[in-house]
Amino acid sequence: QVQLVESGGGLVQAGGSLGLSCAASGNIFFFNVMGWYRQAPGKQRELVARITSGGRTNYADSVKGRFTISRDNAENTMYLQMNSLKPEDTAAYYCKGEGFGMEYWGRGTRVTVSS
Repeated sequence: QVQLVESGGGLVQAGGSLGLSCAASGNIFFFNVMGWYRQAPGKQRELVARITSGGRTNYADSVKGRFTISRDNAENTMYLQMNSLKPEDTAAYYCKGEGFGMEYWGRGTRVTVSS
């Protein structure tokens, strides 16, 4: 059973930066695709960014140019660097891994951006 654990959330002022990490208990080569999702209070969970095992990425329009997703297969870790943060980025951020028809979610880390 692979487990995903997010870290790095916190409180930051608008315009600031935060870096999130998602550490896997197993080998992330298992995951063909990994992604970051977020859920703000009262809203549905939405995709933030995804990255394939080959390194191909895609981003939600709302974060393009500000967020960068990456993965380090040797460290079994995925990252999300968030710059130029806005109050509307406030949410719980979750990592997800998909592979062999299965998907795994972390428990989330909270990001709060103050105006």
